Amino acid sequence: MTLIERYIALRVVKMAIASILPVLAVIWIVQVLARVNLVTDSGQSISSFFQLAGLILPTIIPMVIPFGVVIGVAQTFSAMNADSEFAVIDAAGMPRRRLLRPVLVVALGACALSFAVDNLVEPVVRVQARKMIAAVYADLLSSVIEEKTFRKIDDGLYLQISKRLHGRTLAGIFVADYRDPDSELVYYAKEGAIDETGTTLVMHDGEVDRRSPNGDISVVRFDSYAFDLSQLTKSRGGMTLRAIDRDLPFLFHPDPNDRDYAANKGDYTAEFHRRLTEWSFPLVYGLIAFLIAGRARTQREIRLHPVISALAIAFVLRWVSYYISNQIAESSAYILPLYIMPLAIVVVSIIMILSARSLTLPNWLAPGLSRLRPAGRGRR
Repeated sequence: MTLIERYIALRVVKMAIASILPVLAVIWIVQVLARVNLVTDSGQSISSFFQLAGLILPTIIPMVIPFGVVIGVAQTFSAMNADSEFAVIDAAGMPRRRLLRPVLVVALGACALSFAVDNLVEPVVRVQARKMIAAVYADLLSSVIEEKTFRKIDDGLYLQISKRLHGRTLAGIFVADYRDPDSELVYYAKEGAIDETGTTLVMHDGEVDRRSPNGDISVVRFDSYAFDLSQLTKSRGGMTLRAIDRDLPFLFHPDPNDRDYAANKGDYTAEFHRRLTEWSFPLVYGLIAFLIAGRARTQREIRLHPVISALAIAFVLRWVSYYISNQIAESSAYILPLYIMPLAIVVVSIIMILSARSLTLPNWLAPGLSRLRPAGRGRR
């Protein structure tokens, strides 16, 4: 690339990174805070929390990369126009298509990064995150039971112990089971233990209080009582991989014996075609931003800020693509439009750029924008 092309490419990259990082940080924090209960309710260490947070981060990157590109391109060219750099470039006789080359380089690089993260990194970290969550819930003794602290281990099921003894022995056990609305059960036991499989809590020397809906209370003392935890550990500790967790080879050739695939074939088809099209968004958005901001404009011209216009179009296209990809799960007729949309936008954009045309606001919007402009602007 020439000096001016490297200059533009570097400015686009810097602006894209500067715009991506705050958005990435906000989305990441929201996603991480939504999973704080996994750590606080299970007694896990802070290192487990940071490990889970690190696994979440790669799943967000492909989402924000295209918007970083559109902001980077639109803001860079808008600033160049405001600094009269476009006027100098036009006076030097440089054709407009030469300005497109750095945009293509940056956009294609973002496409490659998005494809790699979406298909190589994200499936791996999603599986690791599911394994981590499954391991936390599978080992009930270490994940839920903490001395002198009530723990909600399921909806309507609470447990507390007063002390941990040697091995897997527990002292001072309290269990409140409100899962059955027709029978509220409260267990007390001097000691007990969870077996090595983590599926049964065996309590010794205690009593169970049963309260019926009409208010009657019955008390039964026991020498030994086995409280079944198998359904709880199975439902919370099991790991089921969904379509979004699978890698591209599996989506291309799914295992017909996989239970989740057999029950949700449409989801796997939709995810496969989404993976093959979503990586192109940085290129699509970059071309749209170039069409809006990649030419010299005067201050008299009535227009929205290029970043606002480009982002508005990008959000609309993202929503349309999201809608079409979701519909593929119900009907394969939506597969072709999912591929046609980005391809058509790329072809039309390149034709418009080569013919020195730009995206402009419809004439019917001009009067409204003119009234919104501050007095004294645009009439120099």
